[in-house]
Amino acid sequence: MISGTLQMGSFIFLAEVIYMAISRQHMIHEKKLEEMVKLMPHYVGEYVDDKLDNRSSSTLLNYLHDYRIFFEWLIREGITDSVQIRDIPLSVLENLKLDDAKNFFKYLQRREIPINKNETKKPEKVSINRKISSLRSLFKYLTTQTENEEGEPYFYRNVMLKIEVNKVKETLGARASKISSKIFQNDEDVSFLDFVQNIYETELPEDSRKKAYFKRDKERDIAILSLFLGSGIRVNELSNLRLRDLDFQENTINIIRKGGKQDTIPVVPESMEDVKNLLKIRAERYNASNEDYDYVFVNKKKNVAVPLSNRAIGDLVKKYTKAFKSNKSMSPHKLRHTYGTNLWEETGDIHLLMRQLGHSSTSTAALYSNPDQEKAKQAAKQLGRRRTK
Repeated sequence: MISGTLQMGSFIFLAEVIYMAISRQHMIHEKKLEEMVKLMPHYVGEYVDDKLDNRSSSTLLNYLHDYRIFFEWLIREGITDSVQIRDIPLSVLENLKLDDAKNFFKYLQRREIPINKNETKKPEKVSINRKISSLRSLFKYLTTQTENEEGEPYFYRNVMLKIEVNKVKETLGARASKISSKIFQNDEDVSFLDFVQNIYETELPEDSRKKAYFKRDKERDIAILSLFLGSGIRVNELSNLRLRDLDFQENTINIIRKGGKQDTIPVVPESMEDVKNLLKIRAERYNASNEDYDYVFVNKKKNVAVPLSNRAIGDLVKKYTKAFKSNKSMSPHKLRHTYGTNLWEETGDIHLLMRQLGHSSTSTAALYSNPDQEKAKQAAKQLGRRRTK
C-alpha cells in the first residue's frame, strides 16, 4: 500500500513537472485555438480535431486566421447568403467557382497590410503561398479524408487544386541581400542600445505618460533588446524565459526551441549584465516574486506581475527601432538576424551559427553568412581599382 502511494505520489509529481515544462505560449495558442474554432463552421472544427495530433496548435491557429479571412471575404462578396462564418455550408466550398477562388487571392495580393499607424506594406509571396497551402489542406481534408452517412467524402470537387502557388523567384544571394538591408549594419546595434539607454528619454515630453512608463520599464526594455542582440533567440524563446533559466556564472540561458526541444546557449556578457540590472528592480517595480519558475520579463497589471506576451515584446521592439531609424521599425526577428550576421562576421563558422540560432539546415543559416556575395563584392572592388590606376 505504501509502495503504491509512493508510486502515485511520484506520478503526480512527474505530472506536475511535465505540466510546468509546457511552454506558456503553447498553452496560449491552444486556448486561442479553442476559442476560434467556436467561430468556425462545424467542418473546420472537425478538420482541427483531425490534425491536432500531427500539427502544432500554433500552425493550426495560423490556418484558422487564414480561414477567417477567406470566409469573411465570401460573406462580403455575396458568394454565400450566410451572415455568420459558422453558418457557411459545405455547398459554398463545393460549388466555389474557379474565378471566385482566383479573385480571393488577387484580393490578398492587392491589399495593404498595416505595420503601424503610419506604415503599410504589400503582402509577400510567401504569405500568399501559405494561405494557398492552408486552404488546400482544408479542401483536401473535406474531399478525401471525410466520410458522410453514405461512406462518401463530404464533396469531391476541389477547386483549390487549380490554384497555382506563386513561385518565389529569388536566389539565396538576393534573399540574403534583402535581409541585410533591413537589419543593423556594422556597429549600428551598439549605437541603437546606446540610443535607448541615453537619448530616447530626452526626446519624450516632460511630465508625459510616455516618459513615466519609460522610466518604469527602462531596465526591462533594455534587457530585452540587449538579449535579442546578444543571443539571437526568437521572441517566443525570450518570452518563455524563467528565472531558473539564467546562469550568470557561465553567461548562458536555457531556452525551449521549436518542437519543445530544450537548449542551452551562450550570451554576450554585456547582455547578461543588462538582465542583472533588470533583476535588481524587477520585484519592487512590478510586484513580482523571485521564485525559480517565475518569468523573467513581466508587466504590472492591477498591481500584479503578468508575463509579457510575444505581441507586447514585438511592439516595444518596433517602438524603439522606429524612434532610432526615423519611422522605419524593425521586428524582433530582424534583431535576431542582426545577431546572426554579426556572429558570422566574427567567426565565419556556419556550424556555430546553426547551433546558436537553432537551425538544422545550412541553407537557412547561409542567409546570414552569404560568403559568395561578399567574395563577389570584394572581387568587384579589385576589378574597379584597375580603372583608377
